[in-house]
Amino acid sequence: MSEGALVPHHRLLAEVAQATDGRAKMATAPVAQQPPTAEPPSRKQRVQEQNRERRLARYETVMAQVRQGASQREIARNCGLGQQTVRRWISAHSFPERRPSSHSTTVDRHQEYLEQRWQQGCHNAAQLWPELREQGFAGQSRIVRDWIGKHCGARRRQAGQQPSASTPRRSSPRQVAWLLLKQPEDAQSYLEELCRRSPEIATCASLAREFCRITRQRDGAAWLRWRDAAPTSPLANFAKHLCRDEEAVLAALQQPWSNGPVEGHVHRLKLIKRSMCGRANFDLLRLRVVNAA
Repeated sequence: MSEGALVPHHRLLAEVAQATDGRAKMATAPVAQQPPTAEPPSRKQRVQEQNRERRLARYETVMAQVRQGASQREIARNCGLGQQTVRRWISAHSFPERRPSSHSTTVDRHQEYLEQRWQQGCHNAAQLWPELREQGFAGQSRIVRDWIGKHCGARRRQAGQQPSASTPRRSSPRQVAWLLLKQPEDAQSYLEELCRRSPEIATCASLAREFCRITRQRDGAAWLRWRDAAPTSPLANFAKHLCRDEEAVLAALQQPWSNGPVEGHVHRLKLIKRSMCGRANFDLLRLRVVNAA
């Protein structure tokens, strides 16, 4: 289906997308009352847990050798550790957990202002960055975005305010043309409302799907009906170009032959020619093609 037929209706596409997304949110509102499920650990968390288990195993090995009376030098040599690490573990009397690393950034000095703006409902880093620039912040917008995602985003998850999983449907002519042809299940409500509001789009979608069926099933008899119906639809320009070479269209629908092998050999010939980078004549090209065959 040509996206050009949907370009004049771009405003309607956006309106229908907004309307159907609003209905979907209202229909799924009771589901949001369920308690939030625990999020799976991230890759960084899994790596940290694996490192802790490995470090704990080495600590237990060190303490086992201490109880056997081995010296710190022998323990360090047997475990592949430094004597200072062994000495620190022995004096700790328990497994020393690593402290979480905390890196200060230039955004921290504006923490009070950012938290105030967050409470006021401004969660857009692109909007907060110019405000911080007016207060003397010299960093890039990426630093502000990362800081907000780390601090304010974590506070929102702890409060149980999970971000919405549903995103607004994209409504560009190209994407809607794909939806009208494929008809996915999650877009049925959107397509039905769109066709109800615009009979022209409904006719265009019906003809486009019929043309796809004709080419896939090689239904030559249905081509004549499609050819007569298309000139009065938004696909008139597309149908006009097909009618100029109607004999070729009918041959493609009625004959079992295909030019696929020919196109394959042409592609192979071009690949061999371009790999020579124009440094040889036709005789060498002919030898390479014949030998490859």
